[in-house]
Amino acid sequence: MAKLAIFISCALLLASACQGLQVGYYKKTCPNAEALVRAQVKKAVRSDAGSGAGLIRMLFHDCFVEGCDASVLLDPTSANPQPEKLGAPNNPSLRGYEVVDAAKAAVERACPGVVSCADIIAFAARDASYHLSDARVSFHVPAGRLDGRRSVANDTLLFLPGPSSNLSTLVSGFTAKGLSTEDMVVLSGAHSIGRSHCSSFVQDRLASQSDIGAPLASILRRRCPASPTTGNDPTVVQDFVTPRKLDNQFYRNVLARRVLFTSDAALLTAPTTGKMVRANARFPASWEKKFAKAMVKMAAIDIKGRGVGEVRKNCRIVN
Repeated sequence: MAKLAIFISCALLLASACQGLQVGYYKKTCPNAEALVRAQVKKAVRSDAGSGAGLIRMLFHDCFVEGCDASVLLDPTSANPQPEKLGAPNNPSLRGYEVVDAAKAAVERACPGVVSCADIIAFAARDASYHLSDARVSFHVPAGRLDGRRSVANDTLLFLPGPSSNLSTLVSGFTAKGLSTEDMVVLSGAHSIGRSHCSSFVQDRLASQSDIGAPLASILRRRCPASPTTGNDPTVVQDFVTPRKLDNQFYRNVLARRVLFTSDAALLTAPTTGKMVRANARFPASWEKKFAKAMVKMAAIDIKGRGVGEVRKNCRIVN
């Protein structure tokens, strides 16, 4: 099958959704910015596909808390000892920080003080999607985001739906960020790549009665302790069929009861979302197109304006 390239821009979304973002934003001020980020992501994904999965997840975790403003990147300081990256949904599982650091260093050498860390996260998530899908998911990312100054660990628990979420919680969480139920189902397909700590699903899916398939449950019980602890919390792949590829296998896994999280299984608990799952399982090219569009839409959540945001010199600290 020929590789599918999908090009999505603000013109294909509601005008209000992109909040002043532009495709080619750095064309004059830092023309090689996107290429420099792409090179770092390609290098990282070739070495470890998990880093690419982390970059896709990073966009989600950044944008749902404080908007797409790189607040997830800020390190703890004496003034702010508990930033987002130390929140339970991010610590210790969120990956990709070093890739963003390398990309930021590259663009700073080329164009000091021009490219925001928030834009680098968005570019990196796009590029990771491209490489992990064997170039089947390809889209333009509008840019012009600014970096935020606020980052609070407790906010991650308020705004990020967790692996134990039911369908109502998932829908309301995405709706609050301007994303539709279909966007939620489509973006859940990112669970076809990456790994999870056993603690994220053992209690709900193995220690309690659940609909998880017996073959998968047997594998997981061999790899996970019955009661994971901080010192004994292994990771397992989220997709045992195509673990290194971003594809629509996730939806086939949902239908076959081969998913790790309650939130994944919840997609079959309503006729509307169940229909979406079946369609995405059957039509991979359609899902790829919808995934690209939903990524652009998510990357435009609550963009900071001048006076509120900045372009950080170092992604880990405010200026």
